[in-house]
Amino acid sequence: MVVLQQDNYYRDYPGMPFAERVKVNFDHPDSMDTPLLAENVRRLRAGQAIERPTYDYSNFQRLHGTVRIEPRAAIIVEGILIFENKALRELLDIKIFVDTDPDLRFIRRLVRDIRDRGRTTQMVVDQYMKTVRPMHLEFVEPSKRYADVIIPEGGHNDVGIDLVIQKIKSLVPRPTGQ
Repeated sequence: MVVLQQDNYYRDYPGMPFAERVKVNFDHPDSMDTPLLAENVRRLRAGQAIERPTYDYSNFQRLHGTVRIEPRAAIIVEGILIFENKALRELLDIKIFVDTDPDLRFIRRLVRDIRDRGRTTQMVVDQYMKTVRPMHLEFVEPSKRYADVIIPEGGHNDVGIDLVIQKIKSLVPRPTGQ
């Protein structure tokens, strides 16, 4: 299988100075290059390789290099805003919403953004209050209605995860001779 992370598909603002890029609301669906993500999913489904963009979170910009992704029998598209876009939703055979408590989401973001994205605690808190929480309430939470399956308790729901694994296995063709 191949995993496409929506976080690699942030829009690029090549002519915008860093001081202005920092002000972009990266938690709004308009910050995502969803048409490119949808096109990449279409191409992978058609058996074609893609050049997946890469993103530099510390500098809020897309990198020049891409990563070649070969098609596989299963494609997992991961991201908090993937159900918000109808065209992308229609490309997904199974739509799974992993529901996690708000405090755990915040703690995970805090740790990730400090460790991986060069943010300070205050920067993470400010962003959470200004854009993350409001955008979650406006776009992410309502998008649950498009999910085929909602798995509560994040990644700690063994029964829900086992059911999803069995469904995926039933959809992915097995290689001949097995």
